[in-house]
Amino acid sequence: MAFDGAYLYAIRQEIGPLTGARADKICQPSRDEIVLHLRGYSGMSKLLISTAGDSARIHLTENSIENPAAPPMFCMLLRKHLGGGRLTAVRQDGLERILFLDFDCTNEMGDKVQLTLACEVMGRYSNCILIGADGKVIDSLKRNADVTRERVLLPGFPYEMPHRARRLNFLEAEDNTIISALLLAPDQRLDKAIVEVFEGVSPLLAREWAYYVSRDPLRSHALTQDQQERLLFTVHRTAEMLRNGTCQFHILQTPEGALKDYTFLRPAQYGALLVVKPMPTASRTLDAFYTERDLRARMKQRANDLFKLILTRSQRVTRKLASQREELAETGKMEQNKLYGDLLSANLYRLQKGDTAAAVENFYEESCPEVRIPLQVDLTPAQNAQRYYILYRKAATAKEKLAEQIKQGEAELAYLESVFDVLSRAETEADLLLLREELVQQGYLRNRSQKQKPPKQLPPMQYRSSDGFPILVGRNNRQNDQLTLKQAAKNDIWLHTQNIPGSHVIIVTDGQAASETAIREAAVLAAYHSRARDSAQVPVDFTKVRFVRKPAGARPGMVIFTDQQTLYVRPDAALCETLEVR
Repeated sequence: MAFDGAYLYAIRQEIGPLTGARADKICQPSRDEIVLHLRGYSGMSKLLISTAGDSARIHLTENSIENPAAPPMFCMLLRKHLGGGRLTAVRQDGLERILFLDFDCTNEMGDKVQLTLACEVMGRYSNCILIGADGKVIDSLKRNADVTRERVLLPGFPYEMPHRARRLNFLEAEDNTIISALLLAPDQRLDKAIVEVFEGVSPLLAREWAYYVSRDPLRSHALTQDQQERLLFTVHRTAEMLRNGTCQFHILQTPEGALKDYTFLRPAQYGALLVVKPMPTASRTLDAFYTERDLRARMKQRANDLFKLILTRSQRVTRKLASQREELAETGKMEQNKLYGDLLSANLYRLQKGDTAAAVENFYEESCPEVRIPLQVDLTPAQNAQRYYILYRKAATAKEKLAEQIKQGEAELAYLESVFDVLSRAETEADLLLLREELVQQGYLRNRSQKQKPPKQLPPMQYRSSDGFPILVGRNNRQNDQLTLKQAAKNDIWLHTQNIPGSHVIIVTDGQAASETAIREAAVLAAYHSRARDSAQVPVDFTKVRFVRKPAGARPGMVIFTDQQTLYVRPDAALCETLEVR
């Protein structure tokens, strides 16, 4: 991620105005996180310090973070030493990824002392260290000896800065110093040379500078005079943005919505490959990025067991259907068995016990061809005829039962596909809880706790067409039934993707005729909230709600309908976002 020394500089500028605020409350929500509640003249602010290897950062947060019932030891230590302390300074040494928070505190003897909280944001080496007035470590969040950095982070040892390579601070470096450093560094790709030469520059920022110099890859020793001037210009422009607090914060994500990175300037290197989402501040950027990323990670983890269950049941039903269809194909011989029974019954006088076969004429055909019928030698001719009738009746019964079982299996498979679609589009933990509750009711999962309250049902997703018609979209199968069969009026318009699992969509007409615009936009919503979200053209059926009904015994979300028409539309995420009612 792009949390480099330059981004930390922007964070320091946001935290700086909190100087003078007091540490009102200190929490440790998890093993790697500390939250300082700072109360100042402008109210309460929350400062999040994370030392997790894959999400190390420090920033102001607006999120409500749940705390454990018993505070950990380091949290208790911070409360003891920093509780009620006044923040006096926020320091950063150059563009090093360490932020020092100085506090004026009162010790156990009532004396005023200055303590420092060192927030080291260095990937897997990240740490939060409390330093006393004598410069010695009081304690650290990760109490260990950092052998690779040749320093010890244990109570009583002097605090030492991590090993720091000699690199340029681009906020202060002069032009000739920058060019000389690039020429003295090993000849390599320009963006890699920039990372080695400059302090606090992430690979993303280095690539952006290199892209501004030339669209094509360059070697650091092959820069022309014009390219050197372009590099100096973009470096100084970035430095000016940081010094003046005019950074442009953005979150980068794929067109499908997957989070990729964040930055304090608008990137040009990705072109149309990534979606660039502007954000108001450095802290809000980190808050939004990591909140959504962590939510998706939790959602993925909690949904894995459901995905596995649905996949296993779907495979089992598919194998069972294949076997039943094979058995059904075998029942095709039942008419032949009836024919053999009829022909044997008509020719009993010609047959004797012990015959291995009977050669008789098939009088059911005009040419009366001869038919050879196998016989069991231990049975009489009449018993052989009855055997073929029994085989016929068994096959007829099996055909009827198999047809019913195949129909039930196909309905179950369609239901599992609809559940898989809902699960793949689940956006909140509440969606997962509701889906789990539905699977419990359908007998696919056991109810772990009888005393547990059922999850709160979320309302349908609400949209409004560009010409004013309210549009409702079901979140899951149970809500689809509720929306279509109970909530919608008879003259409202119902939409659903044709033979594709997806949400029920209702255009609320209030007795008016729905416009073509509303129907087309609702069809786009139906296509987007379905398994065909990534398709180019999706068929969507629509009809009045009065023509939609639920067969007796059908599973949640399963309905039949008549008098439908079909539209072919392209799912459009941007249109759905525009129509959404917030």
